[in-house]
Amino acid sequence: METTGDKSRYAIVTGASSGLGKSFALELASRKIDTILVSLPGEGIEGVCAECRKMGTDSVFYEIDLTNQQELLAMTGEINRKYRVNILINNAGTGGSDIFSRASVKYINRIIQLNACATTLMTHEMLPNLMENRDRAYVLNISSLASLTPTGFKTVYPASKSFVRYFSIGLRNELRNSPVSVNVALLGPMPTKPEIAERIKSQGLIGRFLTITPEKAAKKCVEKMFRDKGIIVAGFSNILSCFLLKFIPEGIRASVMTKTMSNELKCQGIIK
Repeated sequence: METTGDKSRYAIVTGASSGLGKSFALELASRKIDTILVSLPGEGIEGVCAECRKMGTDSVFYEIDLTNQQELLAMTGEINRKYRVNILINNAGTGGSDIFSRASVKYINRIIQLNACATTLMTHEMLPNLMENRDRAYVLNISSLASLTPTGFKTVYPASKSFVRYFSIGLRNELRNSPVSVNVALLGPMPTKPEIAERIKSQGLIGRFLTITPEKAAKKCVEKMFRDKGIIVAGFSNILSCFLLKFIPEGIRASVMTKTMSNELKCQGIIK
């Protein structure tokens, strides 16, 4: 692997222009870790890089669509040629609620491509670089508490996040005797945008109970990643929820969460 030859090692964060991704970038910069930040074009990623640099770190960015396989492979190829990487945080993801039969193919495909395919390909392409580290290197994949419960009116999203969870745990065991530690975070709702905050509010008590701020989630996730926790749950409410879900039959969980999503769609006027 050809690198720049300097001793700096970088952390890659996808979906880093806002929300949890931005919080990850700033949390890493506060720990004096150089960053490579990835986002869609036109989302202001330069500003996040500038904030990281103000903390005394180097920060570079790539503006690509991770659902475009050619763009993803071109970017990872360039990163592997130019940088040493010891942390990969696959944060980029998307979701939403809709009636499955009415959902567009574009909506369905983007959830699968971004949440499942991009996470898998980023990990696959960066793994040789991560394996070059003599001490520990880390992969942190962002799943969701939603991955634990099949849910009507979300359908594809929890399924895609369940893929991320299983993929991460499987790869963690495969790489157990390597320098690379694979971790997966199961996170609850986060009010990263005004429309998401409104959506959480419409979910009632369950949505509000599970909510965690992006800043707190990023801090807890990074702390637990470095402690090699494997499965990471951030925030007391989310930890309690994971514990309780073990004792509630899947059918009951699915029914309760589907009703919650139904209320959300009613508030949006999508269903009556």
